[in-house]
Amino acid sequence: MFTGIVEELGEVVAIEPLTDSARLSVRGEIVTSDAVHGGSIAVNGVCLTVVGVADGVFTADVMKETLDRSCLGVLVPGARVNLERAVRADQRLGGHIVQGHVDGTGVVLSREPGAHWEVVRFSLPAELDRYVVEKGSIAVDGVSLTVAGVDTGGFAVSLIPATLEMTTLGRKQPGDPVNLEVDVIAKHVEKLVGAHILGTRP
Repeated sequence: MFTGIVEELGEVVAIEPLTDSARLSVRGEIVTSDAVHGGSIAVNGVCLTVVGVADGVFTADVMKETLDRSCLGVLVPGARVNLERAVRADQRLGGHIVQGHVDGTGVVLSREPGAHWEVVRFSLPAELDRYVVEKGSIAVDGVSLTVAGVDTGGFAVSLIPATLEMTTLGRKQPGDPVNLEVDVIAKHVEKLVGAHILGTRP
């Protein structure tokens, strides 16, 4: 589990295409400081399992399912990525509960700079619309954000200077793809309430 609080901007070192997957190598001095084989690191919001660590670089295998459902497949060497280690049980939950299981992808629709923040609007797949509400939580490329507004086909967030500086969201331009993970609590509530209404709960 993660919290959506990015620890550092990493850099893609290499991507090795395999038959039905890819091997991704990423440089990140902070996240590799205590990384071990089998540990979890979120890359742009996607939970990956570490299979190797050396000299500040970790390697992870990315299955076809993950490549199909996320934006990891468009990464190239030199690309910057948001990195976060799995949260420990004794840590503060600074963002919200993020599983690292991407629900879909969107694109940056627009950016509106302000005096002390920037409003960024993203597209939202129709099947995820019901889970996104104003003032609710959503993870965009692994960054825990509060939804500032929702309209047909999209949602907006307000990004503070720290988020713009410390994550890839400060560099994304209209048309760029992003990974989206909606609030897992909303999905559980939907299933439980739906089962109750239909009379299929145990």
